[in-house]
Amino acid sequence: MNQHLAHRQRGATLLEVLIALVILALGVLGMVALQTTSLKSNQTAMTRSLATELANEITDLMRANQSQARAGSYDVALTAAAPTGTAAYAVDLQNWKRRLATLPDGKGSISHSGAAFTVTIQWNESRLKNASSSQQFIYRTEL
Repeated sequence: MNQHLAHRQRGATLLEVLIALVILALGVLGMVALQTTSLKSNQTAMTRSLATELANEITDLMRANQSQARAGSYDVALTAAAPTGTAAYAVDLQNWKRRLATLPDGKGSISHSGAAFTVTIQWNESRLKNASSSQQFIYRTEL
């Protein structure tokens, strides 16, 4: 009788190992998918943080030069180049536009109405699957 049971158990061990390998493979694939999603989220968060930093940077520079900011010297269109020259506002905008270029297809605009200013920063996230290609950060403040 013992020989009969041993004969029936021979293939069961191999089947159990194969099932365990399939379950392990599915677990590893799940971890890879989780890591990929995590990397995408971290990249998006880093880009948004940089956009926020750039908006705060230019508004701080405008606060330091309020007379020129209120006169409209800092107003610039989304696709316009920074003004040329060595005036403080021109140098501020040149440096700001150069830093915007560190964003993927980064662009920025500044507009104002009285003491209310709107800073718009736009970039492209089409390199990430399932993401809207054009992203915008709009920052409103008063000087």
